[in-house]
Amino acid sequence: MPRRRIALALLAAALLAGCAHQPAHAPGLPDGTRATVAILETTDIHSNILGYDYYKQKADPTLGFERTATLIAEARKQFPNHFLFDSGDTIQGTVLADWQAQVQKLACGQELAIYRAMDAVGYDGGTAGNHEFNYGLGWLSQVTGTPMNVDGGTRQRCAGPHFPLVLANVDSARDGAPIFKPWTIVTRPIAVQLPDGKTENVPLRVAIIGFTPPPIMQWDKQNLAGKVSVDGVVEAARKYLPQIQAQHPDLVVAIVHGGLDTAPYTPAMENAGWHLAGVPGIDVLLLGHSHTEFPGPRFAKMKDVDDVRGFVRGVPAVMGGFFGKDLGVVELALDRRDGRWSIDKSRTHSEVRPICGKPGDAASCVAADPAIAPLVAKVQAAVVAYVNTPIGRSDVRLSSYFADEGDMTALAVVNAAQRDYVRAELPRLHPELAQVPVLSAAAAFRTGFGGPDDYTDVAPGPLTLRSAADLYFYPNTLAAVKTDGAGVKAWLEESAKRFNRIDPAKTDAQQLINTRFPGFNFDQLQGGLHYVIDVARPAGQRIVALTFDGKPVRPGQPFVVVTNNYRASGGGRFPGLDGGSIVLAAPAGTREIVARWLQQHREIGAHDLPARSWHFAKLKTAGPVLFTSASNKQAIARADGLGDIRELQDHGDGTATYAIDLSR
Repeated sequence: MPRRRIALALLAAALLAGCAHQPAHAPGLPDGTRATVAILETTDIHSNILGYDYYKQKADPTLGFERTATLIAEARKQFPNHFLFDSGDTIQGTVLADWQAQVQKLACGQELAIYRAMDAVGYDGGTAGNHEFNYGLGWLSQVTGTPMNVDGGTRQRCAGPHFPLVLANVDSARDGAPIFKPWTIVTRPIAVQLPDGKTENVPLRVAIIGFTPPPIMQWDKQNLAGKVSVDGVVEAARKYLPQIQAQHPDLVVAIVHGGLDTAPYTPAMENAGWHLAGVPGIDVLLLGHSHTEFPGPRFAKMKDVDDVRGFVRGVPAVMGGFFGKDLGVVELALDRRDGRWSIDKSRTHSEVRPICGKPGDAASCVAADPAIAPLVAKVQAAVVAYVNTPIGRSDVRLSSYFADEGDMTALAVVNAAQRDYVRAELPRLHPELAQVPVLSAAAAFRTGFGGPDDYTDVAPGPLTLRSAADLYFYPNTLAAVKTDGAGVKAWLEESAKRFNRIDPAKTDAQQLINTRFPGFNFDQLQGGLHYVIDVARPAGQRIVALTFDGKPVRPGQPFVVVTNNYRASGGGRFPGLDGGSIVLAAPAGTREIVARWLQQHREIGAHDLPARSWHFAKLKTAGPVLFTSASNKQAIARADGLGDIRELQDHGDGTATYAIDLSR
């Protein structure tokens, strides 16, 4: 064959190969063809595979992936055309997850329990949330089956989920390459209705691109610093969307582990979903991280957001709750126009489907998918046995039902353990700081956000590793920072934003708690410190009578404050905390330090715990000051010295309204 004919033949073959990337139905599918496609989403499962409370050792049907799986099956019956994606924070969050990552680590060939459950249901793709990085890059690389050219990563391909994970904004510091595929295209057949009424099956090519919150570099600094770099969500989208569009997908779905924030955009923005929706080329937005539901009333006043039909800046969007409590559903109406699919927004909407008909009502929850529990039965039994390992005894009830109102029993154990650890280690590491006073900061991680059972409650009696896990919910590591009196006051002022400003002259009821400020950011400091919080004052001016060992704290007075790696590295954006003032970073997790402290003390009485360090300024109010906690807990408040609290109304769902008398 002459060279010219060979060249032409090769060119024709190349063109045909290029056409293989185009939608197979594109040339012949007429305009006016219609289809309905459901994009299903889970997010923030946090390894809640089963409806089970590891701290109370009982079934909890109000959460768990095994019930989300039932909703997925129902949605698939309703929508034969469907795709299922996960928006991250999947592999961390329960004692089971910690056990597999830190106690009885899996071998390379073993698949993580949560991924086994998800594979049984069948996913089309997902992304990595911030908590995917909690156990380090080596563990993430292993359990996702993703070889990573990073320090600490694994280069071998281990057992991972049977669906692709995409992440566009985290790159290796070694070679600048993304540690996961930034994007991929998923193809599934869908049934479409032709203009003549006939039905035809055609492939739909959906591109997915994933994003994680850029602040992971602060939150997991000890795992990520010097190993990876992180781009802003918008910058990463603009970087890769041209590559995606060159492959001519039918739809582009952005899976962002982040919520919605209309503040001016920065590359470090934690919840950049609103800004991502404004990047041309994104057809559907899957959200997460915020542990809430979209569409929903929380977003009613947000600019360019339809909180009823589920649109963000004109883009269909959904955020499917957390802990397996919900399923996100985007019902897309597709029309064929000008040879391509377009979304008919007038017939498109999003919704969040809960596993329970009424929040917290176990009787109204769907049945669990029976296929899930057997998949994890062995690891579940091992975890339950592990958390029941005896470590001591307490004569004190340690609870967080009224942690916002001054009950520090649960926090006192954490603060005592943290402070003792640093006071023992600091002189060896920093002799120059040996005489500097050590304070400890802890927050109640479980204050009812997840429902009436989402509180720490360790009853008097035997203590187990389960007790330590209840007292310290997250797998943080301990860190200590050097600061001064002014820094301590600024720290406390930031924490005091947990409260609304109370107007003493107002006769209507006022809510004490600022629910926009999460409970895990309400740090309470102990260790010879005492302070008063005046909620009648504006935020930033509420800490009064701040003393240490009975003397007023001076602005320049040096202190070392023990906290966790999240806070010390900038988590929560506390003033002066950005990772630069860390003087000690413990190799052990805080939970392990708490468990060891309990083992060493064996018998815990009130005298073993630091005294309550703060109270509210006395304030006579014309109307009631209210807050919500679990119902029927007034006796606990009184036993812990909070006689100014009384229950007003039981809501019938495990929660109740309480009143606090600030004048006492």
